[in-house]
Amino acid sequence: MTALSIPTTALADGTRIPLIGFGTSSLKGTDAVESIAAALRNGYRLIDTAAQYGNEAAVGEGIRASGLDPEQALVTTKIAGGDQGREQARTGLQESLRRLGAESVFLTLIHWPNPSRGLAVETWRTLVEMKQEGLTAHIGVSNFRPEQIQELVDATGEWPEVNQIQLSPALPRPEAVAFHREHGIVTEAWGPLGGREGLSQQFALRKVAEKHGATGAQVSLRWAIDQDIVVIPKSSDPQRQIDNASLDHVALDDEDRALLAALDLGEKQAWDSREHEEW
Repeated sequence: MTALSIPTTALADGTRIPLIGFGTSSLKGTDAVESIAAALRNGYRLIDTAAQYGNEAAVGEGIRASGLDPEQALVTTKIAGGDQGREQARTGLQESLRRLGAESVFLTLIHWPNPSRGLAVETWRTLVEMKQEGLTAHIGVSNFRPEQIQELVDATGEWPEVNQIQLSPALPRPEAVAFHREHGIVTEAWGPLGGREGLSQQFALRKVAEKHGATGAQVSLRWAIDQDIVVIPKSSDPQRQIDNASLDHVALDDEDRALLAALDLGEKQAWDSREHEEW
């Protein structure tokens, strides 16, 4: 079997990042180990985890079980809400590294702004320092609105390299994507298949998929990577893992994009990080 050839985009400093990564948010235990090992053997390189997922040890084990040189696995982890703060964030990442069995990670994100705590800026300062120390190669945020990002930058002068947000054809988030693009931030989509929004049931998506001899998932992922948006679909099924990263046969045209644009539920349907908090 030929390993997948996954396209890349560039972070602000020119570092290449795969446009298709592997999400692990609901994977636990041996299932996680086997799924991650299979994904890496199939050609995935970007692996997304978080302290909050409770599976970092399994992610580390999956990387080792894959037989891949661990340095080739680009791991993203996230600082949990309960680990926000000047010292707590440092301890949070150190504990993530311990669980992963790694000395550093590719990318560290603040998982949610959690404005009621008022610690996002202090957490960001610590991430900037830990990047300088080599504990994480790159830093960013997750679920931050443009004004919440601006607050970090106003305080520190440092822009996030990535913002991972809820995004799919049902929630295209054009204002956020435009803000990221303007400031050299890579947009990364969680929920890119729109499961929470019932996207797979939509006639327009099925019509575009049928036209291209593709699955609805493949159309949704192609739509995102055509915009240079990184996606992190998750699947424990090795064949679906391959399908999710085999998109060369899906060439969307203007008619397809117009159909998919009609699926936009509007910004109000996305989780609002001014109110929604996670720990």
